Amino acid sequence: MASSDPNRVLRRLPLVVGILGSSLLVLNRVLTPALTESQARSDVMGIVLSAVLVLTGLLWQRVQPRSPEAVTLVGETGFDLVPDLPEEVQTELAWVSHLLLTNTVTRSLLVYHCDRVLLRRGVLGPTATVTPGTILKRVLATGKAVYLVDLRLYPGRVEFTYLPENTQGVICQPLGSQGVLILGANAPRSYTQQDEAWIEGIADKVGETLDRMVVSGNTKKGLP
Repeated sequence: MASSDPNRVLRRLPLVVGILGSSLLVLNRVLTPALTESQARSDVMGIVLSAVLVLTGLLWQRVQPRSPEAVTLVGETGFDLVPDLPEEVQTELAWVSHLLLTNTVTRSLLVYHCDRVLLRRGVLGPTATVTPGTILKRVLATGKAVYLVDLRLYPGRVEFTYLPENTQGVICQPLGSQGVLILGANAPRSYTQQDEAWIEGIADKVGETLDRMVVSGNTKKGLP
């Protein structure tokens, strides 16, 4: 269901006031039997001000951004975590995923590292298997994040079969040297620049932990 626009009343206020003001001025002009020069000048100023308000209202309707439309993602809510990871890694992944799900528009997320899925949480997609496509391969190769602001507009959306089918926006954030943090949102264009910077910082911390785990020899099978 689409979210309501909290600025709806504010954006329409100048338009309504301008139309109401100009209507009252015209009515007053019609009902005035004898028009004085001072009243004529006042009417002109009133009409000009009303026209400015109407124009402002029309511009606000087009210029001011509206809240993106959110949907309810299709899928069951769950929390899948590889059980044989070191306890400190499990704790960090659980903590980070909770933060992302409760403090951003993220509704589904995966941690993919060393060709395996370590974590799935939130609204789960139809499959836990991650087969890297063009987008994911590019993130792994370049170490640069990719933000798909409106997934419906990208042909590459077909590779995200492990996310809910109606996911609206996706961030693929590099996770250390061999992984990616994949975040799915329930609304397009909903991550802010501040969100992106915060996610990058979190991913750097988790990536360092996972890379250190690999170096220490903890490389076991991921989620089925």
